[in-house]
Amino acid sequence: MTSRLFHFQAGDQGLWKIREVRNGVGAGLPHAPRLNVSEAPPGTPGTWSLRGIRSHERYTTTPEHDQLAARQEGLGRADSTCAALIPIRKSEAWWQLSQDRRRAIFEEQSHHTSIGLRYLPAIARRLYHCRDLGPEEPFDFLTWFEFRPDHEEAFDLLLNELRASPEWRYVVREVDIRLERPLPVDNPQIPNP
Repeated sequence: MTSRLFHFQAGDQGLWKIREVRNGVGAGLPHAPRLNVSEAPPGTPGTWSLRGIRSHERYTTTPEHDQLAARQEGLGRADSTCAALIPIRKSEAWWQLSQDRRRAIFEEQSHHTSIGLRYLPAIARRLYHCRDLGPEEPFDFLTWFEFRPDHEEAFDLLLNELRASPEWRYVVREVDIRLERPLPVDNPQIPNP
């Protein structure tokens, strides 16, 4: 059985080269040369380490789920040599809202899923939940995106649309970590976070 818990550790090792760390909202994270993504806990300390679990979709209806599944391509595509890890923390005001109120802000007001659908399949994504791991976690979500270098401009447009939405008023911490990896050679093991 595959673990649902993933570790994202910045330091001197890892498949992904950290190209840039952009501080969006709140405190940032220090720059490090590499990022390792693994189901196994890190064996040694790094510059920083984040954890997240793959979970079910929480604000998506069945029709939205079906649309996403039909258009989304998987991670680890050979030509998707660019990635972004975007850790996000939302305010306590967000978490005090009921599930249906959060859903209304997420989709009916902010159109989060609808915006994302416009950028598929060029941009692949996976969401990891951190809040359920305990209060010591610095973020609520870790969002992982992969795309080809020529789709980075589209990725920036996607982020700009999401950041302009009503949902983003509840974001109190966000860091945009841009990554790149070499093109695969001779059947490499590309982690599929």
